[in-house]
Amino acid sequence: MSNDLQIRSFLKRLRLPVVAQNYSRLAEEAAANNQTFQDYLFALLEGEVIQREDHAQKLRLLRALFPVIKSLDNFDFSAIPSANKAPILELSRSTFIDRRENVILIGSYGTDKTHLAISLAASTCRQGKKVRFYTVAGLINELLEAGSKLKLGKLESALAKCDLILLDELGFVPFGKEGAEALFTFCSSRYERSSLIITTNLDFARWKEIFN
Repeated sequence: MSNDLQIRSFLKRLRLPVVAQNYSRLAEEAAANNQTFQDYLFALLEGEVIQREDHAQKLRLLRALFPVIKSLDNFDFSAIPSANKAPILELSRSTFIDRRENVILIGSYGTDKTHLAISLAASTCRQGKKVRFYTVAGLINELLEAGSKLKLGKLESALAKCDLILLDELGFVPFGKEGAEALFTFCSSRYERSSLIITTNLDFARWKEIFN
């Protein structure tokens, strides 16, 4: 077996597909440009790292289960004067997650709360953190179903691994006492452990209508 075939075999076993794809071409370029071995090695490994980080980012966005990917780049701040751009851009840095703080977006229908929330959560994914999207009704249904099947602990353990959970549409769909208790218990379990983003059309004074 030639050296080239052996190298490709080794790289396949080491799971370095980008290195396998580029090492020969980059070696020729390095020789033509009188680059050092370190320069060549850096270019080779940089390509592998970039590809892996890109793949990991796409996987995190996929696993977050966003209904659609949104970005602050196409959010129209001028259409919603109450959406103060500076603090929102600060939130997009996700430092609130490092502090285990929560974000609550309150507004009536049509104020693009979900767009804004998904934009912030997607930015968090791109920064290497684990995120999960739920509608509030969807989370409650999943919690109650898991409880009825004696699998609540498994679900809670899986969600505990998320750095951020986005709960969309609090107050849009009514739910009973059992659902309210499940939601309250879930939110309490994350207090000072990880972060939530919640969108709602209810002012704080009306939250007692849900959790009373």
